[in-house]
Amino acid sequence: MESQHDEKKFQSAYEKAAENGIDPRCIPQKLTQDVPEGDLITYPNYSETEISIWMTLYIRQMELLKGRVCDEYLEGVKLMNFSSSQIPSLRELSNVLSSTSNWTVARVPGLIHEENFFSFLRRRVFPSTDYIREPHEIDYTPAPDLFHDIFGHMPLLTNSNFANFYQLFGEAALNAREEQHIFLEKLHWFTVEFGLIKKNNQNRIYGAGIISSKNEVEHSLSDKVEVIPFDIERIIHQEYEVWHLQPLLFVIESFEQLETSFKEWVSKENLI
Repeated sequence: MESQHDEKKFQSAYEKAAENGIDPRCIPQKLTQDVPEGDLITYPNYSETEISIWMTLYIRQMELLKGRVCDEYLEGVKLMNFSSSQIPSLRELSNVLSSTSNWTVARVPGLIHEENFFSFLRRRVFPSTDYIREPHEIDYTPAPDLFHDIFGHMPLLTNSNFANFYQLFGEAALNAREEQHIFLEKLHWFTVEFGLIKKNNQNRIYGAGIISSKNEVEHSLSDKVEVIPFDIERIIHQEYEVWHLQPLLFVIESFEQLETSFKEWVSKENLI
């Protein structure tokens, strides 16, 4: 039986922050019942205010991302047929993912416990919220919302290499033991959320945490950030803080490299 000291030793960055009085919306919740997936997801009756928030965020971020985001993300945006005038339907997005990368979407109530989250990923299901941030949180919200989930994450799931990597990530995470949980948390942060990719000898954005954040988009490719070539062994020992602009990022050469390198690492760690 693990001691309280051991439990704290292997806490995630979000769990540590929650103990320090951070926004309670950022405390992961365990799912106690099944949630709707794919065609079972119903479309909410969004208010004019909510649609306006989506429009403001979408137009602003698409403008900021010009010349900064990777082509694979933009290809995904086209496949998803995003529009500034309408909040996307999770059901329709699920159909797009199903036809491009054999993924689907589940509607979840908020930030969910990692065991639930990784169980979805293992099945090639992306758990997404369907509510949007409040007007006063336009520039930043610490809690997950549909703009981060849909705009930030989903387009890249149309890329086969990234989609395969993410499915394998879920499988590995469910098999992780002790400090391997923290290793995977750091890998998720520096790839899925805050990853950069080299394109034509220039760094481009692919991490959802950057893509959905005005300040991170402007900051991530600036000279204020130290950029390090992708190295899993370096990443798993790299500390980070959740609620600050990131001072250090890792850059991959390709999504093929991300998938292949991760397969090799999880095999060495006996996680698959």
